[in-house]
Amino acid sequence: MEDPVAPGAGSPPANGNGNGGGKGKQAPPKGREVFRSQRRESEGSVDCPTLEFEYGDADGHAAELSELYSYTENLEFTTNRRCFEEDFKTQVQGKEWLELEEDAQKAYVMGLLDRLEVVSRERRLKVARAVLYLAQGTFGECDSEVDVLHWSRYNCFLLYQMGTFSAFLELLHMEIDNSQACSSAVRKPAISIADSTELRVLLSVLYLLVENIRLERETDSCGWRTARETFRTELSFSMHNEEPFALLLFSMVTKFCSGLAPHFPIKKVLLLLWKVVMFTLGGFEHLQALKVQKRAELGLPPLAEDSIQVVKSMRAASPPSYTLDLGESQLAPPPSKLRGRRGSRRQLLTKQDSLDIYNERDLFKTEEPATEEEEESAGDGERTLDGELDLLEQDPLVPPPLSQATLSAERVAFPKGLPWAPKVRQKDIEHFLELSRNKFIGFTLGQDTDTLVGLPRPIHESVKTLKQHKYVSIADVQIKNEEELEKCPMSLGEEVVPETPCEILYQGMLYSLPQYMIALLKILLAAAPTSKAKTDSINILADVLPEEMPVTVLQSMKLGIDVNRHKEIIVKSISALLLLLLKHFKLNHIYQFEYVSQHLVFANCIPLILKFFNQNILSYITAKNSISVLDYPCCTIQDLPELTTESLEAGDNNQFCWRNLFSCINLLRLLNKLTKWKHSRTMMLVVFKSAPILKRALKVKQAMLQLYVLKLLKIQTKYLGRQWRKSNMKTMSAIYQKVRHRMNDDWAYGNDIDARPWDFQAEECTLRANIEAFNSRRYDRPQDSEFSPVDNCLQSVLGQRLDLPEDFHCSYEIWLEREVFSQPICWEELLQNH
Repeated sequence: MEDPVAPGAGSPPANGNGNGGGKGKQAPPKGREVFRSQRRESEGSVDCPTLEFEYGDADGHAAELSELYSYTENLEFTTNRRCFEEDFKTQVQGKEWLELEEDAQKAYVMGLLDRLEVVSRERRLKVARAVLYLAQGTFGECDSEVDVLHWSRYNCFLLYQMGTFSAFLELLHMEIDNSQACSSAVRKPAISIADSTELRVLLSVLYLLVENIRLERETDSCGWRTARETFRTELSFSMHNEEPFALLLFSMVTKFCSGLAPHFPIKKVLLLLWKVVMFTLGGFEHLQALKVQKRAELGLPPLAEDSIQVVKSMRAASPPSYTLDLGESQLAPPPSKLRGRRGSRRQLLTKQDSLDIYNERDLFKTEEPATEEEEESAGDGERTLDGELDLLEQDPLVPPPLSQATLSAERVAFPKGLPWAPKVRQKDIEHFLELSRNKFIGFTLGQDTDTLVGLPRPIHESVKTLKQHKYVSIADVQIKNEEELEKCPMSLGEEVVPETPCEILYQGMLYSLPQYMIALLKILLAAAPTSKAKTDSINILADVLPEEMPVTVLQSMKLGIDVNRHKEIIVKSISALLLLLLKHFKLNHIYQFEYVSQHLVFANCIPLILKFFNQNILSYITAKNSISVLDYPCCTIQDLPELTTESLEAGDNNQFCWRNLFSCINLLRLLNKLTKWKHSRTMMLVVFKSAPILKRALKVKQAMLQLYVLKLLKIQTKYLGRQWRKSNMKTMSAIYQKVRHRMNDDWAYGNDIDARPWDFQAEECTLRANIEAFNSRRYDRPQDSEFSPVDNCLQSVLGQRLDLPEDFHCSYEIWLEREVFSQPICWEELLQNH
């Protein structure tokens, strides 16, 4: 299997001067002063205000529509309008579109769709542009942005009701199969926006249909609500013996990544794919409702809290102090140096229990100033990141230690109550009782959690408390049912699988799912801001680069902003798409989720996400790669002002970039999904030294992002060692304060059995065997199964009527003579064979 994240032949020197990681030890004192000054200069990035960000399925309606278009495409708005007006004047005299009655509008749309069915490619494109102008809101007749959005939505419902979706779907099939366009694009040395004109028009119309109809409003009429449900069904299920629409878009992604169709406008394809999956399967709030419903169907107790509301009510914590970053590298000074400064403390610590961590000196009050040796070890620890991962890049600037006054001012303020109800798994109760029985009575009782004979009273109370907080997930029930179906396939009969949109999508994706995941990760790698340009990487800029490259500084700045914006939108769509797929598959069946997760892990998704976060995340989230006057629908209703270098550098007035913060949270949630309860994958986080990378992300003061960063830090704290935990007490306190507690989870001290060596390969192999057994049992159903019933009654078998050929009655005596009577029977050989 091809890996989208391939380790490079050699990483560049971490310090950027060609001397590798040893410069810190060879440089004169002046070099260390330069290093310290760089750290002081970057101290300003620590001060980040709390970001007022509301997480949701997607951004605002206008923002989601504007991201469909690159700034290079803005000239085409005028082209679309001209094509519509030329066609409209030939059909309707003396009136504008908004002045027509609904019946007249429907008649005109029917005529447009008829004129789509022409042989001439040019005429067909003109008609498609006229339809696109309608879907864009007939902005030439509107006075404000609100009017454009209103009429865009109205026209999209009208276009769908007249059959526009089916007509454009046929045209899309034709363009995908257009071998002439594909071969022409493959031969071109440089692909531009002109090579994908037809595809961009078709995909834009389909996206506007999906996005406008998907949006629900209370003022929608009954006809619109019915149309929405019909459209959702049409997208979800196979119509006219065709695959679901999402699978067609997945095939476009794989074809693009294979190099067979480099002219595909991949940003539009990914945006449309994400919105189709969201529309057909449902967003995050719909997922929560489905989860509640499914738990009720399985007879499980209701959820203790609504996770969406809990996260929304959380407040962001102050980022950890950078003095504590020195412990992240896990490269302590030599023992001799420690002995000289803290010899007495070292002897004392060897005698202390791990619980005494909190009784030591207050790290936030009397933090000692960092020595030169510690600075050097911190720098070397950061530089070892490249050697371990081969694809993570070095952040050369490390902020300096804060003053004691700042440290004491940022002490952790604990809340009165923790936000999450604690949870206990059945496995945790069994493990606790196994240890207790071995200790007190010398033997165990397997999975029996009710018999407490011989155990002291405190153990009884502990078991009672554990059972009060016991949580049985839907996945636990599904795994147990799967085990029973594997053991007793005959007695339990055939499983009844409901034909939900999620189930149909999984069945369609099943056999090509590895290719789909690799293709998505390849594109994500190419769009990541930390990726370096490589000759073998795929070109994701085909639908943003103009035919003629810019010649002025202003044009170059505008194109640079457009390219960065283009990449950000691709990252946003892929991260949201993967997260939605994982969450829906997990709810539908745990092994569907595990199948997708395992292929993501095999395709190096974990180091890819860490590579993404190995940058200045605060700068990425506050990036201003947008030009508001060029965004749709603003650019369609007012004359564009003259752009200047100052206006382009200023960007917008927003505190942060919504899509970039949304992407970061999605990628963190994705990483949590892949690593939760998987010790082998947690060890990947440790091996790739993710702790410093993740901890830098805590600089962003946004509660949801911090929560998922802290979750990822929590699962690996037991592996990071005592020194790391002692040096990062503020992070440990934040974990305690914000992350859900699992009773018996000894995450803070590292005494858990999970911290011991683990057969990681066996864990993944066992999981893979279970997944393959599930897929084989449910989806590979050969007709001649070994479990099919057999008729053992001689009279019944001989009495069956068989359809024989007409000439058999005439020649059956000859057949008996030749095939039966004249053939010698060797009885000895027959007996030996049996």
